[in-house]
Amino acid sequence: MDSADTNPKPKRRINVVGAVLIRDEKILAAKRGDHMSLPGLWEFPGGKIEPGETPQEALRRELEEELLCAADIGEHLETTEHEYDFGIVILTTYFCTLSQDEPQLTEHAEIRWLAAADLESVEWAPADIPAVQRLRSVGL
Repeated sequence: MDSADTNPKPKRRINVVGAVLIRDEKILAAKRGDHMSLPGLWEFPGGKIEPGETPQEALRRELEEELLCAADIGEHLETTEHEYDFGIVILTTYFCTLSQDEPQLTEHAEIRWLAAADLESVEWAPADIPAVQRLRSVGL
């Protein structure tokens, strides 16, 4: 028996960013579509950081691709790490404000603007929960 049989392969680490978009004291939540991993769970919109991108550049690109909107990227909110079956997600969230265009559905099943007090009314993806809890504790 060689050591490869006894040592499981380390899980892939996936660096992603999420936008805590705020408007009129409400936060945008996006429900993952059926074709996505973790279907039906809610998240802060965003996605993977590509090689050579800063987290802020990745977040701008992802918002343009996924929601067809542009946003100003503000302060860092939270960085969390969560182990899923498919890998370890390192999620960094930033406060953001829309700079133009309304978010439009392209990949997500639904989007909702929620007050901080109502954030827990939807079922969040596990990696997003620490940022949700932080938002609830600090308020807007």
